[in-house]
Amino acid sequence: MAKKQQKFQNVVYSTNPNFSYEFEQADDIQTLPPQQQRLYVSLDRKQRAGKEVTLIEGFVGAEDDLKDLGKILKSKCGVGGSVKDNEILIQGNFKQKIFDLLVKEGYSQTKQKG
Repeated sequence: MAKKQQKFQNVVYSTNPNFSYEFEQADDIQTLPPQQQRLYVSLDRKQRAGKEVTLIEGFVGAEDDLKDLGKILKSKCGVGGSVKDNEILIQGNFKQKIFDLLVKEGYSQTKQKG
């Protein structure tokens, strides 16, 4: 297992025994409740050799919450996909099904693009 390396700010080396290091603070993004999320569901074929994927954009919140939502959608559709760059990619044309699932999960401001 690899240890996570702590990132020191502005220090190369210090001979002072009482020196305390300043660590980088991770930006904790608060996840908005589902009723306040404005998600967009669309189909995409760009740079995918003509294969369709359903794209969910507009999620505001922590990466873990986005991954959980992606996992729920992938399992409900029974297909694969990925979560990266604040987008959820679901393999195949599931635009209407995902729209219905998101509304059912409480994401009432969901819209369909294209």
